[in-house]
Parts: sequence; C-alpha cells; structure tokens
Amino acid sequence: MTDITPVLSRADQNLGSSLENLFELLRIKSISTDPAYKADCRKAAEWLVAYLKTLDFEASTRDTPGHPMVVAHHAGAGADAPHVLFYGHYDVQPVDPIELWENDPFDPAVKEVENGRKILTGRGTADDKGQLMTFVEACRAYKEVNGSLPCRITILFEGEEESGSPSLKPFLEANAAELKADYALVCDTSMWDRDTPAIAAALRGLVGEEVVVTAADRDLHSGLFGGAAANPIHVLTAALAGLHDETGRITLENFYDGVEETPANIKASWEKLGQTAESFLGQVGLSVPSGEKGRSVLELTWARPTAEVNGITGGYTGEGFKTVIAAKASAKVSFRLVGKQDPDKIRETFRTYVRSKVPADCSVEFHPHGGSPAIHLSYDSPVITKAKNALSDEWPKPAVVIGMGGSIPIVGDFQRMLGMESLLVGFGLSDDRIHSPNEKYELASYHKGIRSWVRILEALAA
Repeated sequence: MTDITPVLSRADQNLGSSLENLFELLRIKSISTDPAYKADCRKAAEWLVAYLKTLDFEASTRDTPGHPMVVAHHAGAGADAPHVLFYGHYDVQPVDPIELWENDPFDPAVKEVENGRKILTGRGTADDKGQLMTFVEACRAYKEVNGSLPCRITILFEGEEESGSPSLKPFLEANAAELKADYALVCDTSMWDRDTPAIAAALRGLVGEEVVVTAADRDLHSGLFGGAAANPIHVLTAALAGLHDETGRITLENFYDGVEETPANIKASWEKLGQTAESFLGQVGLSVPSGEKGRSVLELTWARPTAEVNGITGGYTGEGFKTVIAAKASAKVSFRLVGKQDPDKIRETFRTYVRSKVPADCSVEFHPHGGSPAIHLSYDSPVITKAKNALSDEWPKPAVVIGMGGSIPIVGDFQRMLGMESLLVGFGLSDDRIHSPNEKYELASYHKGIRSWVRILEALAA
C-alpha cells in the first residue's frame, strides 16, 4: 500500500483554499424546485465542471428535461484499478422562512460556537455541497501529490435531488454503459456522532398506499341511520387496527417472507452505541417503544419492517359538531421494508386483507404511492471492511456499520439499473439542520471528510 501521509498532509495544507472553493459553490443559489433559480442551477453545474477539469477530469454538463447532470471521468491508475462511481447533488432546498436565518443563507462563513468548535454556515453546507466537495478535494490532494488517482473514478452530480429527481432514472437508463462501475460511493449520509464515523449497510424499502372505503351514497344523519347503516370510518379503522397483533408484529399473511434476523455481532455492536428507548424517544416527548416486543430501538428502526398509518380522513372535521355518518373514509398507509421483502407482494397482500374487512354493500379503492425494495449490503462485505478500517484510522472512535430507517432512492436505482452496490459514507450530523433555517456543517466534518476519502480511495485501490 502506498504511503498516503503526504496526501493527507496536502489535504491539511489545502484546507483554506478548499474552503474558498466550497464557499464559491455555496454562494450559487441552486434551488431546484423553484423555476426562478433555473439559471443558478445551471451555473452550479457549470462551476463543478470547470473545477473538475482543473483536476484533469473529462467533465461536462448533460442536459435533461430539468436541471443538468454533471458527469466526469478520470482514468486514475489505469485499466486494472478499481472503478468507482461517486454520486452527490448540487441542488439545495428553498430557504423559507428567511426571517429565521441568523445570517444570509447564501453568504457562507466559518463561525465559532461553544468550546472553540467551528461550523460552516449556509444553505447546502451539509446537504449536499459540503459533502460532495469532501470527495472532490480528496481527489485534488491526491492529484497534487501523486499526479494521478488510485482508482478509476466516474462522478455523477445531479441537480434535482431536492425536487424528486424526475430526470435521474431516464438518465441512468440512457447512460447505463457509461456510468456503470464496480460500485457506487454515496455521500448523502451522516456519522453516528461527532467522533464516530458510520457506514450505512442497509436502507429500508417503501410501499405507499391510499385506501378509500365508500358506504352509503351520501352522508347520513347519525340519528336516523345510526346503528343500521355501515360507517366507513368504523370499517376502515377496524382494518387498520388489525394490522398489528398484541406483540407489535404485523399480521398480513406472509408479510415477513424475506426478512432475516440481524447477525448477533452486528446487534452487539449497535448495543455498544448506547442508544436506549429513553434517549431515542425522549427527544420527541415519548418513552415507551412501539413495534415488535423484545427488540431495541435501533433494531426496530434500522432492521425491521413497519406498517404505519400516516393519515386518516372522513366525516365532518370542521369547527363545531355535525352528527353525520360519512359516506367515505380514507387513509394513507406506508410500509417500510427490509431484507428481500417484495414491494408488489406486500401491496397486493395489504389490498387483499382490506377487501376481506369491507362489508358486501360497501366498496374499496386503492391508489398506489410508490414502491421500492430494501437495499442491503453484506455486513462483512470486503468493500465495507476496507472503508471501515480506513475511517477508523482517521476518526477518534472506530467506524460503525449501521442501518438507516429511511430510503435513498438513488441507491436502489444503482442496484437495479446498473447492477452496482453502494458504499454509503457521509459526515453530516443529526443537528446540521438540513432542510431548515440555519443549516450548518462542522468544520471537522469537512476537513476530516476530505482526509477520510483519501484513506478510503487508497484502501479500495489496495
């Protein structure tokens, strides 16, 4: 393995200019969801292309029906070197409400907070410009010292992640041969805490479903019809209540097909993180864990499937009181999936279950709202092992392999469309206020993030 000490030293020496580069990008108001900032989104893409060209990447903007993609290639150490695809996004969330910002969201700065700790302030610092620039600046340090990069690198930066990525799948499909690599690197994630880096090995999948139950042909007087006419709110809520048994398990037939138990050594490593039901739920004013009995909150949120009712409507909900039996009732239900659960089978099983609960003189209709399978890397994957060791060499505490309760659609797209697994490493923190006023990114996250990618690239090349 090459001695990377000179590269790490160069990353340290470059920190001032690396911050200047990041701040130039942060000043561009690349708000993808607002058409008023269309030109700014293109400006951000063109800025990235110009900067990547200074590092000898073959880089270009690629037009889409929405905002442009940035695609760049570097041959690295040659044809025999591992090939990685690095993904990030240059677009940012709107800044509203602007009056809650302590400083101009597009005038980034270094700010000292408690105990001499320094943060970077401004929209996009953590999500995702600061994160993606840690990788770019790692490439810069490597290039300046060694003249090349240890891996073959393809970069894909999109400009619509914060507005649903409508152009991404068609772009991946049309450019699959160009973008395919040995594996993808995704930076849009977080650390466990300020001292403990994390690799996300699992992302839960998702099934979204809207259910509408219809009974009478109009709303009914509850005095005249109450007790005789079917109440769709009763029908619907009874079905929803039956989704779980008294132990918290989901009752749908064959729901747990494809769900595997988390390895004992991984659960033991999660226990060492010190997260308790009280510490996890206490921050939102709760204390008693829901879900399956006998499982930790980390296992429940990272490695187990869920069925959640996200909203219910029906009947009169305005001011005062109106004694009616509603004609219709509806609910929005989501399932988070793990392992090899099949979204299509879960959706159909749920519909079959609800139909079985609806009286013969009532009707039910369903409206799908997306579906994607879970993503899971082997916990002992060689790629994870290399990255874990590299991160552990950089940070005060050893890296941990975690799950994520949410979903990152791009990771599933890489797997399904390009046949690539993804390594998810990011340096954000839970208090970075992404999507909110006063977004920030730790200076240590930026600095040590650059050094971390230097170490990871070297480890992957070896």
